[in-house]
Amino acid sequence: MLEITLIVVASLMLAWPLGIYMAGIFSAQPHASDRFFLPIEKTLYRLLGINAARGMNWKTYGSAFLLSNFLLFIAAFLLFLFQHRLPLNPDGIGPLSWDLALHTAVSFITNTNQQHYSGQAQLSYFSQSVAIVTLQFVTPAMGLAICLAVLRGLLGGNNKDTAAEGEERDLGNYYVDVTRAVVRVLVPAASILALLLTWQGVPSSYEGAATITTLESGTTLESASVEQTIPRGPVAAMVAIKQLGTNGGGWFGPNSTNPLENPTPLSNALETMALVLIPMAVVFMAGYLLRSRRFTLMSLAAMGILSIACISASVYSERQPNAAFSGLSATDVNMEGKEVRFGADASALWATLTTQTSNGSVNAMHDSLNPIAGLVTRAGMLINAIWGGIGCGFVNFMVYVWITVFLAGLMIGRTPEIFGRKLETPEIRLLGVLIVLPSLCILGLTAITLAIPSITGTSNPGFHGISQVIYEYVSAFANNGSGFEGLSDNTPWWNLSTSLCLALGRYLPLFIPLMIAGYLARKRVAPESSASLNIGSTTFCLTLVTVILLLNFLSFLPSMVLGPIGEALQLAQHSGAAK
Repeated sequence: MLEITLIVVASLMLAWPLGIYMAGIFSAQPHASDRFFLPIEKTLYRLLGINAARGMNWKTYGSAFLLSNFLLFIAAFLLFLFQHRLPLNPDGIGPLSWDLALHTAVSFITNTNQQHYSGQAQLSYFSQSVAIVTLQFVTPAMGLAICLAVLRGLLGGNNKDTAAEGEERDLGNYYVDVTRAVVRVLVPAASILALLLTWQGVPSSYEGAATITTLESGTTLESASVEQTIPRGPVAAMVAIKQLGTNGGGWFGPNSTNPLENPTPLSNALETMALVLIPMAVVFMAGYLLRSRRFTLMSLAAMGILSIACISASVYSERQPNAAFSGLSATDVNMEGKEVRFGADASALWATLTTQTSNGSVNAMHDSLNPIAGLVTRAGMLINAIWGGIGCGFVNFMVYVWITVFLAGLMIGRTPEIFGRKLETPEIRLLGVLIVLPSLCILGLTAITLAIPSITGTSNPGFHGISQVIYEYVSAFANNGSGFEGLSDNTPWWNLSTSLCLALGRYLPLFIPLMIAGYLARKRVAPESSASLNIGSTTFCLTLVTVILLLNFLSFLPSMVLGPIGEALQLAQHSGAAK
């Protein structure tokens, strides 16, 4: 537990100054970093034809977001189809099939990085370095940009002092926010982490796969030597942004279980901290931009309560023996699907944090987790606001805050309002769509997939097989990307159905809150009084946590019973019979 405590505390301590820095660079005031970064940004604005002084309302901001996503999707899709004709392909890798290329492009443009391919075997260096890594920098910046626009909307926009009531508000410039997030946050942070990982032994090269003679040489009668081909490439750079950008897509198929992506306990600690560093920093940034220290503390407390509870449950679960060893004398912690160099605790911590942050990278196989830990990973993705993805996680958190404000307002008999602006019928209707959408998408696609055995592709019968299917759709909708990897998911059905889930789970949960923020921004501000709801209080924090749990568990409890809960009860019965 000491290792877990040190990693979590260190992440929080690093996130605090980073959040202050991010608040400074995204405010309207000059910042010390302008001296170095502003010339770079101005050059990019000229090259891209961006008018940095132009403000955008929620409609133009959202349109710019959707257009940029569409253009990058088309470019990535075509690149995957024609990678065999492009440079930087020393291993002669062929093109992806059209459905796999579509899924991969949608997956990475939505900041999900759900992989139905094996990176080192099916993507060229050009695809990895140009398409994958570029999207891993740009897409988290897009999520952060939407978050910034929502935060500005809560305070009335940049032109609140001059705009009349009901007038559209300036929520910033989308292209400026994305550029600044990439140039001033993601590139410097990823560069530092990439150097640290290279120091720990993660490859950083454009040479082709290496052929080596193993230690088994000359030990068999059949062969005088045993050769092995080891894929490599500029792995460190990709792993750095994979972790920091809540991306998750690894260079190698086994992700960070592979010793070339994650070779040492120190690299594992660094990569684990990188999972939550920027999502935690966004919470501090939001508090400073909203000029509300109490709201920051409340947000940290709510997320912290849920995070610690999930970590504790996951670690406890993986400290229990694997059911396959039931009745044997040599029982220990569950090490199935885990790397011995990391152990059960570090693996359980990673599995919990990667599904709390919509990252999805793994240092152990989630399909091998004990049922309770498997339930925890699914719960983290369903909530999708315990730290969450960069920017989008805090946007999801604000959705829960708005819903809680509405419910609390009903309980105390007041019109619900937040930061002095009332939540009224149009906003509540939009929030209702966000409440229904996950169940409709995840459970609907799960029902279709399980009803047609020929397209299901599960590797396990019964409860665990159902968990594999639900987990894949939850992972896609939550833009997480991790999976129960016993599933045969590289098929036209899985590629197309999860692509639909990926798109719905990314764009509606970002666009609708942006719309709500635009509506709120142009409303008249009501002065705070003693009767106003205190959203920074302990009472509101506990109410918020309760609402988050109720909304998710009531919506998905039956599927949990048919999955991890049913499996846990079945294994408990089996263990009892074995004794």
